[in-house]
Amino acid sequence: MVAIGPVLHIVGLLMSIMAVAMLLPAGVDLIVGNSDWEVFTGASALSLFIGVSMMLSTKSPSATNLSLRQAFLLTTLSWLTIATVAALPFAFSQLDMTVADAFFESMSGVTTTGATVIVGLDHAPPGILLWRALLQWLGGIGIIVMALAVLPMLSVGGMQLFQTEAFDAPDKVVPRAAQLAGGISGIYLAFTAICATALWIAGLPGFDAITHAMATIATGGYSTRDDSIGHYDSALVDWIVFVGMIAGSLPFVYYLRMMRGSLRPLFQDSQVKWFLAIVAIVVCTVSLWNWHVLDFAPMQSVRYAAFNMVSVMTGTGFTTTDYGNWGGFPVTLVMCLMFVGGCAGSTTCGIKIFRIQVLYATAQVQIERLLRPHGVFIPYYNRKPIPETVSESVMGFFFLYMLCFGALSAMLAFIGLDFITAVSGAATAISNVGPGLGPIIGPAGNFDSLPDSAKWLLSFGMLLGRLELFTVLVMLSPSFWRR
Repeated sequence: MVAIGPVLHIVGLLMSIMAVAMLLPAGVDLIVGNSDWEVFTGASALSLFIGVSMMLSTKSPSATNLSLRQAFLLTTLSWLTIATVAALPFAFSQLDMTVADAFFESMSGVTTTGATVIVGLDHAPPGILLWRALLQWLGGIGIIVMALAVLPMLSVGGMQLFQTEAFDAPDKVVPRAAQLAGGISGIYLAFTAICATALWIAGLPGFDAITHAMATIATGGYSTRDDSIGHYDSALVDWIVFVGMIAGSLPFVYYLRMMRGSLRPLFQDSQVKWFLAIVAIVVCTVSLWNWHVLDFAPMQSVRYAAFNMVSVMTGTGFTTTDYGNWGGFPVTLVMCLMFVGGCAGSTTCGIKIFRIQVLYATAQVQIERLLRPHGVFIPYYNRKPIPETVSESVMGFFFLYMLCFGALSAMLAFIGLDFITAVSGAATAISNVGPGLGPIIGPAGNFDSLPDSAKWLLSFGMLLGRLELFTVLVMLSPSFWRR
């Protein structure tokens, strides 16, 4: 069996961190006189007690030396535990949410999905609104550390391409994660502060500026308003958030290098070039559509297209208008963009740009081999040959991604959801985007009216997508648990 003690020790530490984080919204509710401060305080005390108890009862020298299987278990168990603990304030708040609603909202937050079941955000307690933003902010930095320190070592979905950014040895995963968290936290916090200041100068209230900045850099999408960013109807606010979403979609390890004086890696990385090229092509295409077909003003066309298409592609999920009414072409493009995502080592979701590059290079080589059977052709990524194990891993990931999407869509349809809600709901969950398509879960709706069974399924889909599928599914194999 897998030795679970060291894993529980770290999970206990994470629970303790979440308990301390709950004191922030508790303080905000106490200041404004909202009774939910008692809920946050009680949930914090319970989480801290359980977390510290787990740490003390499992303390051992091997707590920082994890095997491969322990690393898999820790990754999944961490996100499940954090989502469960974070659901407590939702479940017992004045919002009177069901268990399914509370867990859905919490899982959507920590996975930076941004799908919500809360109706009336404009009048929701400030503590709850801050807690949602905190969950996404913490989930965002957690994803960066996982992508840089854990997934390359686990060889999940081709992430071994970035093995040079992480230690090879499994027993280095925890120290490496701590080092990365320390270095990246400063940059992550600085980006959030810059974005919040810019939004405040642009006219947002201080509280809204902070919460939206946290959701922007984390590419999460939780807003304090039912109409999302569209509530402010400000071109300046739109462009500030647009820049923040782009910043959160690029590899954070390059920001670390930039701080040390090395600017070239960011602009030489092919996945960054591909990402920016796709953004430019999509924005130009949809802008022209809005201008010529929908008679939008030229600058309005660019503004709406740039914000909403990048929001979908990066999995942020903010909206400024209901793009579901733009016609068949933009809606179809939105559906495709849900799967794309951003760069590896960022806060974004989806398949990721580097995997699309590997699939493209592999397919290109296969075509060349068909035309010239006796030729020798090698796929390249970043001007380096792609190892066969990476190609196989990426193809396996892509197949499993589409399989999970299809299975989740079918299960949602089986429990009574219509076609567009089931398909877009599955896509937005497994890609951690936020809003789906259609009148129910589209940009103008939310997930509140869905049955509890659909919310549990979508919550599992969010976890699957955020942890890159294999990290969760490998534990369903009986051989994982055998010695």
